[in-house]
Amino acid sequence: MNFSSKLLENAVDEMSQLPGIGKRTALRLVLFLLNQPNSQTVKLSRSLLDLVEGVILCKNCHNISDSELCEICSNIKRNQSIICVVEDIRDVMAIESTGQFNGVYHVLGGKISPIEGVGPNQLNINSLIEKVNSSDVSELIFALSATMEGDTTNFYIYKQIEGLKINITTIARGVSVGNELEFTDEVTLGRSIIKRIPFENSIKNIS
Repeated sequence: MNFSSKLLENAVDEMSQLPGIGKRTALRLVLFLLNQPNSQTVKLSRSLLDLVEGVILCKNCHNISDSELCEICSNIKRNQSIICVVEDIRDVMAIESTGQFNGVYHVLGGKISPIEGVGPNQLNINSLIEKVNSSDVSELIFALSATMEGDTTNFYIYKQIEGLKINITTIARGVSVGNELEFTDEVTLGRSIIKRIPFENSIKNIS
């Protein structure tokens, strides 16, 4: 692809680094921005800079936040004793969109995957175990994707807290096996939260 401007080429190169965006799509987006009023492009640039410089992780649940505690953890109307364990921020957003959950979250930052070199120490598992041991938690809900990695992560956490007087549940398998949580429709996801089942029931067939 030949460019008449080095500045244009650099912008296209950077834009094409985004997931799912190739060089042609990147070129189309960059040209679109060039044809917009300067104020619009500047506003976009500033919002990205603010994101990079200002966003932090909630010290309690590891969710993306603008302050030390995210809006969910700091909401006194949320049930702090019920923790929903999810993989990342997209899963928090997916469950929140159902309007069926009034507890709080714990974002692991991924799933255990030996093939990809991701072990328990690379995830926010230790802080979850500490939270369960040190606070008044009545229920832990596993809401990871119904994949081998998700089930492995669930089981690992379960073994770390097995024996504690806490209700451990998992979302009902209305979510298809192998599906990522973020792609599940709101109705199905909402029902799976409401009809969650004891985690022990989900591992009876695991040898």
